[in-house]
Amino acid sequence: MKLEKVLDQLNSFEKNSFLKIIDAIISENPVNRKDIDKILSESDRELKNIDNINIAKVFKLIEVEFQKYVEFEFKDTTSQLDVLIDIIIRDGNCIMKSDWLARLYENEIKSLKSKIKNLRSTIDKENNILDNYRERDYHIYKACLETAYNNDKGNNLDQKVTQDELSILLTLASKLELSQEEVRLINYMVLPVEKQNIDDIINELKNIGVIFFSKKTNTVYVADEIIRNLRKVRKKDVADKYFRRVLRSLKDPQINLACRKHNIDWQNVSFDQKIKKIIKEGIPFTALLTTDIYKNGTKLSDKKAFLNDLFENGLNTNKSLKGSTIEEKVDNIIQYFDEIERDERVGISLEGYDQLLNDLNSTLPKSNDLLKNEFELQDNNVLSSEYLLDFNIKPRDVLEVIDSKELKRFCDKLDIKTRGNTILNILESYKDAENLSLENYEHFAYRDVNKIKENGLNVKEADLGIQFEDLTKKIFEELKFNVDEQLRKDMNTNKDKIDILLNLGNNQLILVECKTSKEKGFNKFSTVSRQLKSYVKLAEKNGYNIIKSLLIAPEFSDDFVSECNLEYELNLSLIKARSLYNILDAFKDSKKHKEFPHNLLMKDVVIQEDRIVKALAK
Repeated sequence: MKLEKVLDQLNSFEKNSFLKIIDAIISENPVNRKDIDKILSESDRELKNIDNINIAKVFKLIEVEFQKYVEFEFKDTTSQLDVLIDIIIRDGNCIMKSDWLARLYENEIKSLKSKIKNLRSTIDKENNILDNYRERDYHIYKACLETAYNNDKGNNLDQKVTQDELSILLTLASKLELSQEEVRLINYMVLPVEKQNIDDIINELKNIGVIFFSKKTNTVYVADEIIRNLRKVRKKDVADKYFRRVLRSLKDPQINLACRKHNIDWQNVSFDQKIKKIIKEGIPFTALLTTDIYKNGTKLSDKKAFLNDLFENGLNTNKSLKGSTIEEKVDNIIQYFDEIERDERVGISLEGYDQLLNDLNSTLPKSNDLLKNEFELQDNNVLSSEYLLDFNIKPRDVLEVIDSKELKRFCDKLDIKTRGNTILNILESYKDAENLSLENYEHFAYRDVNKIKENGLNVKEADLGIQFEDLTKKIFEELKFNVDEQLRKDMNTNKDKIDILLNLGNNQLILVECKTSKEKGFNKFSTVSRQLKSYVKLAEKNGYNIIKSLLIAPEFSDDFVSECNLEYELNLSLIKARSLYNILDAFKDSKKHKEFPHNLLMKDVVIQEDRIVKALAK
């Protein structure tokens, strides 16, 4: 769930801890201080007095500083912060009741103690199954940790690992290529691990700003933006779901090599089980793709060639992987997944997503339980697009946790082709062109052909203007306006061609003009003004009264807005394409309004999306 939406669930008191941390970071003059001040200047320069949209914008500008702040909190090695953060950054754990977090934490502590016992037993055995080099690495790291922890005892001080010592240990672990799980098990072999009270845990995480807690609903929230930040703190390159996507693109022998290197049981275990264990063990994504999956002596050129093929064909990006070194290539794969995660698009329409989930439920009845277990979801029925998208779980993420044999059975029952990539074939069959076009509405406004095609729509640049008009009509129809096509056709002349007329009855009309533009900041006021005035006269000539004119465009320059502000004849308001689409979303969520109250469009020069969304939510 996005930070803005999380903040909408909370009262002022429940936001305080987070806002105090952001205020403290701002007071230290972060890199983007000027941009932050611009946002704050719209209020009284108090962070607590700006709306949630702008709080999210401010957080985006201080993400680097926030990450450093959280890293500093890791200096307390007895806090179990690593254990707790590893829980909350897992896919599906961004929204949960406090008792669910308590259960996950309790299971984690039990599992941790059991694993520590097994690893200690393995290390102490003379004839263990460990590779000689791996056993040596464990002993080296453990000895260094014991020295750091016991140093204080000799000086008659409380035993702890200082921040400087911790930074050295982290470097050592990286150079020894230990996974997060291996580091954690050895750490808690030396440091005491005791179960903490769940209320204390929630307070600790809330006070350092990494979670939010609603007392009213007893719910813990972790915003998507913060999860991405916490992954960087934990040196976790990609989300588990993307790690799974890469692992499923590898061959069984490659998976076995990675398992053997990190002391993971790989014999008599299924391919999917091995993948789950690799993810669970926290094996570094970068290490996996640079060293772990290759036989000793593999040439660097062969590794690069493999990564190129993995990116283009294995992940079905149909793009060339950039980078001259293997490290640069892996960094670009990480960047690719980061862009996917930040992208709010679903890939298919929301209606298509719901239909897919319904069909999975009827064809593969175990799908619901599979998703619940895989993503550690608390609710009983999770097969809802709205529910899953709050957890940032998209259609492809759902399909990738289902066994390939089950997916083939699904395709056979619904007559979906299985030749080629099964998952992509399924997604293609659930694309709804009309709804998918609406979800790309802003890209049509910007005439961004490449983006539109990337999202699975076939368009010609010459048709973008007409399609933008048609989509705008569709939006106003879904807002329950009477889009009067017949009147528009009857009224239009060879010279004057109105885009859209909204008929309010009693000879009252709203005039809508649509403009697409590749350039940022639409800035052709004089042309548009003459055009609209001509349309108003045309309507009056036909006995109609234009009570409002609306101009829809991707965005507007400051000069355009200023000139519009001085125009009094047209009663003109400007609406950004994104704003109109978001207003439609808010209207769909509104249970009170059966049709859109057109008076909400009568006030602003530039229509304030926030004001309308709040009004619809009342």
